[in-house]
Amino acid sequence: MSIRLSRRDLLRRAGAGVAAIALGGVAAACGRRESGAREPSFRDPPSGVLNFANWPLYIDMERRKDGSRYSPSLVAFEAETGIHVNYREVIRESDWFYQRIEPYLAAGLPTGWDLMVITNGLTLTKLKEHGYLVELPADLRPNFDAYAGEFVRDPAYDPGNRYTMAWQSGITGIAYDPEATGGPITSLRALFDPAYRGRVGMFGDIVDMPNLALLALGVAPETSTEADWRAAADLLIEQRDSGILAGYYQQTYIAALRRGDLAITMAWSGDMFAAKSLGKIPDRIEFVVPEEGALLWTDNMCVPQGARHLADAITFMDWVYQPDAAAQIAQFVNYITPVPEARRVLERMADRAEDPEEAERLRGVAESELVFPSDTSNLHTYRELPTEDEAAAWESIFRPIYARE
Repeated sequence: MSIRLSRRDLLRRAGAGVAAIALGGVAAACGRRESGAREPSFRDPPSGVLNFANWPLYIDMERRKDGSRYSPSLVAFEAETGIHVNYREVIRESDWFYQRIEPYLAAGLPTGWDLMVITNGLTLTKLKEHGYLVELPADLRPNFDAYAGEFVRDPAYDPGNRYTMAWQSGITGIAYDPEATGGPITSLRALFDPAYRGRVGMFGDIVDMPNLALLALGVAPETSTEADWRAAADLLIEQRDSGILAGYYQQTYIAALRRGDLAITMAWSGDMFAAKSLGKIPDRIEFVVPEEGALLWTDNMCVPQGARHLADAITFMDWVYQPDAAAQIAQFVNYITPVPEARRVLERMADRAEDPEEAERLRGVAESELVFPSDTSNLHTYRELPTEDEAAAWESIFRPIYARE
């Protein structure tokens, strides 16, 4: 593709209607299973069909001469396994997608999907706690066992990878313009510094912003208490009401950085890598993991209850953990691959590339700390909210900060 937008960019441009129609069409085609029919098993022979729901622009894509798009990875998977993937870019946000499949799950009906990608956090916890996910067979994922990075094995949000296998990960940290800040930024406290009054950007959401505010207070989100949440909320309210905050952003923070409206902002690692690659922001703008740490989030492959093609799903989930497949996906999406060995594959791809610009691009991906971080010790995961009381308290404390009418 001549222009690559981040998946978050595209999903916020798209209206909900198209995705909802696509989802509804698949789900409506799958009624309740006939009484007495045998339930599918991961150990069945693959049926040759996989219905896969993912986020926009979150797999490698190329264009044919007629302008249509295709994924080299999906083509290779079908050629190798005989399984055709009905791949749909229908997930706008995790909670948004959950709201559309939850009625089917609650009624014991198929959602129409065999595989979906959900970010760790509130939505994934709901799916697990309500019994809406199928437990994965630990003995049918040899590539995962051989090549998965340590940071996606046995994650706190899914001990033992009982229900999930990572698709890609990313970092929520800070980006800044050194010309506007007057020098390097190393601390999250800069987001709350009056020196940058009116030029600080934050994400207006219920997950990233609260967890990053906890880190700014020196609190590990994973073990934070309700008292910590209220202290973080006070910090965010003071930032908002004192005029330090320029506004709550989603993807628009990149344009605001480019225009000079923002000196410093919360930022996503993959977006910053892509924005620099495309020349959307000046090279001087930096993305950093602050000294207090940053957030490591993971988008996870998981299988919803009612899925009809379990053997096809686990075959694909394990197939993408081959280093060649992981590298092919990583060079397009520019987020953290769960397969560290993909780095060597990208280096070999760069060596073989005939186009010097393509070779340089591939080496840039292979060398990027935003795709292959060398140290994850200062990265934290989101606070898990396993009970309804905790989730309700979190919502009541943080949502009113940015969702004021």
